[in-house]
Amino acid sequence: MTTPTTATPAPTPKRTPPPNSTPAPRSLEDRTTGALLGAAVGDALGGPVEGWTPEAIAERHGGRVRGIVEPFHKDDWRTARPIAPYHKGDGHVTDDTLMTHALIRVYENVRDHLDAYAVADHLVPDLITNTRWIPELEAEALPLQRIFLAEKWIVARIHYGHVDPREAGVGNIVNCGAAMYMAPVGAVNAGNPGRAYEEALDVAGAHQSSYGREAAGVFAAAVAAAFRPDATPESVVEEALALAKDGTRSAIESVCEVARDHTDFEDALGPLREAVTPFDTVGPEYRKPSLGARRPSRLHAIEELPIALGMLLVGQGDFRQTVLGSVNYGRDCDSIATMSGAIVGALYGESAVPQEWSGEVARASRLDLHTPAASLARVAREVFAKDLTRRRSHEAAFAELTATAGS
Repeated sequence: MTTPTTATPAPTPKRTPPPNSTPAPRSLEDRTTGALLGAAVGDALGGPVEGWTPEAIAERHGGRVRGIVEPFHKDDWRTARPIAPYHKGDGHVTDDTLMTHALIRVYENVRDHLDAYAVADHLVPDLITNTRWIPELEAEALPLQRIFLAEKWIVARIHYGHVDPREAGVGNIVNCGAAMYMAPVGAVNAGNPGRAYEEALDVAGAHQSSYGREAAGVFAAAVAAAFRPDATPESVVEEALALAKDGTRSAIESVCEVARDHTDFEDALGPLREAVTPFDTVGPEYRKPSLGARRPSRLHAIEELPIALGMLLVGQGDFRQTVLGSVNYGRDCDSIATMSGAIVGALYGESAVPQEWSGEVARASRLDLHTPAASLARVAREVFAKDLTRRRSHEAAFAELTATAGS
């Protein structure tokens, strides 16, 4: 294994212009690859420091994390609490990427828009039937044996409880479990954030309720908005706010208002946490959540999506600044970096994601990160063609209806 990059207290590297600073258009395939590579890299960089504070991360690594790092507990990762027995670090992706790729496989089977029944008919069987390489377990295993309790809920409710998939998410803890893997929904609905929002809400109904489900819809919309040829970090946030509801919208507004005052993630870490605190139910100690944590509410929001959008503004389109800011924020930083990395990748394509990171993550995790992206882009083209046919059929029917006498 290549020796992981160690963190140092060195100053933040000079920001480079976003890859789309020239007018050259970026293809659907390039942006889809960028989104999925960006998500996986963010996931792998954030995994080893998930759950810790920025201060604890800096103390452990002698400064801010600047790349791929070893497990927080080094060689004791197999027994160290509270995250054993997962090998987080060394370029290993977590369940965020495992679930993202599982959803892509559902799209490959259905080859059309998805709904909650697609989760029941395809995603759940995939999680409990097909063994795959699980980087954090360093073994072939069922995905079910790695995913978190909030994701196991899907299997328990749908496979064993035979609950209507559209309602299966009710009663689950409200967290970012559904939002973290919704990037494929944004890609399939590239350039159409409203449709991505609606589809993600339907899909996530099998997994989440309340603001957890809302975050899934808004994240998918943000990814779809990033695919627009003229998209910018600011336009992505504007599209997200146009669709977001209740506490999710308020949290995004609060965090992004603060983020606009910062251009370096180091200075933004504390202010962004302060801005999201009134909407976050987990509380100040991430591993010791408050009694009211993760319960349904119209006033609250998951922490991860607003922070990801805030770091998107802080980073101003630069992948390193955006994702490293998400990683060094701590707490649920693998999911924050998954989301922010996906959006930057969708904005600027594969070249936005540092190859030394994406290549090492693919190698260390034993994952082909390019084939799923190419496959998803093909599905997106097929779905668009079907939508166009359906739209034209509707237009013809409506034209005939309105052409009748007396109309």
